[in-house]
Amino acid sequence: MSTPLTAPVVAAGLVGGYATARYSGRRELGGVVLAAAGGWCATQWYRTKGPLVAGSLLGGYLVAFGASHPLAKKIGAWPSVIAVTAAAAGATYAAADR
Repeated sequence: MSTPLTAPVVAAGLVGGYATARYSGRRELGGVVLAAAGGWCATQWYRTKGPLVAGSLLGGYLVAFGASHPLAKKIGAWPSVIAVTAAAAGATYAAADR
């Protein structure tokens, strides 16, 4: 049985979390989307790649989320979200999905 790709879920979690928070006006709903995607991915990474890769990728996912905030002050909100999403999804693909 093939393993599901996680990079698209990483991207959906970051972009979807931001979009949910922005357009609903409820930051906590964005956090739910972000956490659900991150939790699902972490479970998949742990099962398929082990705890070191899972911890590293989850850490990268959380750093991407955190880095988007100060980056948004420099380049704007959506460009920031897209930039950190590309980095996190690319790292995920290279480390877990390839």
